Amino acid sequence: MKAGTVYLVGAGPGDPALITVRGRQLIDEADAIVYDALASRDLLPPNSGETGHPELYLVGKRGGDRESAGQDEINELLVRLGREGKRVVRLKGGDPLMFGRGSEEAQALNDASVPFEIVPGITAGIAAPAYAGIPVTHRGIAASVTFVTGHELPAKPSTQTNWNALAKSGGTIVLYMGVKALPAIAAALMEGGMPGAIPAAAIQWGTRPKQRTVTATLETLAERAADAGITPPVIIVIGYAVVLRDEISWFETRPLFGKRIVVTRAAAQSASLSEKLRELGADVIEMPATRIARLDLAPLRNAIARLIDYQWLMFTSQNAVAIFWEQLLGAGLDARSLAGVKIAAIGPATAGALLERGIIVDIVPDRFVAESLLSRLSERSDITEASILYVTAEGARDVLPDGLEELGARLSVVTAYRSVNDGTGAAYLVRALETGTVDLATFTSASAVRGYVDAVGEELARRAPAAAIGPITSEAIAAAGIELKCEAKESTIDGLVDAIQLALA
Repeated sequence: MKAGTVYLVGAGPGDPALITVRGRQLIDEADAIVYDALASRDLLPPNSGETGHPELYLVGKRGGDRESAGQDEINELLVRLGREGKRVVRLKGGDPLMFGRGSEEAQALNDASVPFEIVPGITAGIAAPAYAGIPVTHRGIAASVTFVTGHELPAKPSTQTNWNALAKSGGTIVLYMGVKALPAIAAALMEGGMPGAIPAAAIQWGTRPKQRTVTATLETLAERAADAGITPPVIIVIGYAVVLRDEISWFETRPLFGKRIVVTRAAAQSASLSEKLRELGADVIEMPATRIARLDLAPLRNAIARLIDYQWLMFTSQNAVAIFWEQLLGAGLDARSLAGVKIAAIGPATAGALLERGIIVDIVPDRFVAESLLSRLSERSDITEASILYVTAEGARDVLPDGLEELGARLSVVTAYRSVNDGTGAAYLVRALETGTVDLATFTSASAVRGYVDAVGEELARRAPAAAIGPITSEAIAAAGIELKCEAKESTIDGLVDAIQLALA
């Protein structure tokens, strides 16, 4: 059999944005991914668990986890997958060679003559303190840093750590996997001459939205961490640089830090909202309540073939713009074919979708609802007897078409798509709602509200308050019996994010 290649990739400390460019590329191209429990699930390709490609193998590797595979089992799995000719990514939390046993896996691959590559990752011992506002070195305070595994217990006969020498090193000490052994390690360091009053910190789930940091002294940290319920995974920092946290803490001070927010937009559109919320510190759960299903587009193609007959073109969503543009290009046309047509958009997001394609709209209402657009159109003298092409979704409200016909317009309505329930990831969201750990659910359409309720059930849907992008969505939220926490003043993603900040920050 032709041997494939196994890539030992550092997944970083937890924040999926901290994966290296090389690591991201290899994940996207992998035939199989063997990953640890501490590697962020957000790094895995979307829908890979459903499609079966790439193959996924969870091998655990958390202390005390009975489901964790043994190291020999992992080595054998990597060798087998490599010998099957596959591109295998061994995704390891942090850096594969920093207390990650990556070198042992490399040895096993070498012994089996399976090609391999090592891709370093950002280690938690540097990243977690940085996210807590603690530099591991600082001029005039800490000129060195020592990384130590907490498995090296001072009383262990075979310990390779000289705790007396470490106590006198004068630099920062970073302990991996040391929360359980902290009392013994602290005692050994103080016995070796390190002052008990030296600053120390314990950082749980470093770089993730659920990060927690406890600061104390070497002498008191174990007790303080236990009182705070700090449990693994934890990075412990001992040294005078810990005092700088008061000045340079940044991650935990973000306005939405620690807030768990559900994004229900369709998967193809959720990225912008999710990214903005994450930048503000939120822990985002993506559960697309709906997805876009195209309808028979022959009527739209026929209308595009007769664009010269229309004076107005109207859109009430980005989806309608995208589908219209796709069909326009498919007909061998471009923006020049719209030169004699005026264009109306229901809001700035829809107008922005047109602007991305080189089209500046003629009308955008002050309030981003059909009633407001209709009011603006009624003020114009070129609507009566005008021929209007209106591209919309199945089930859209009749406010705009009915109003235009009353104004004397000749309307051609083309339904290009419909929203259908999705619910991908609903099982994870259900568990979060059951445990009461969701702070807010966000909705950008009435259909998303209905899809959300169908996915999680009426009772669970009411357990978390909601944020709405506009009044029509708010009405759907109220109809579902869900508490409305806030509504965007401007019906845009930025407006929704601003409303969420005011409500939760």
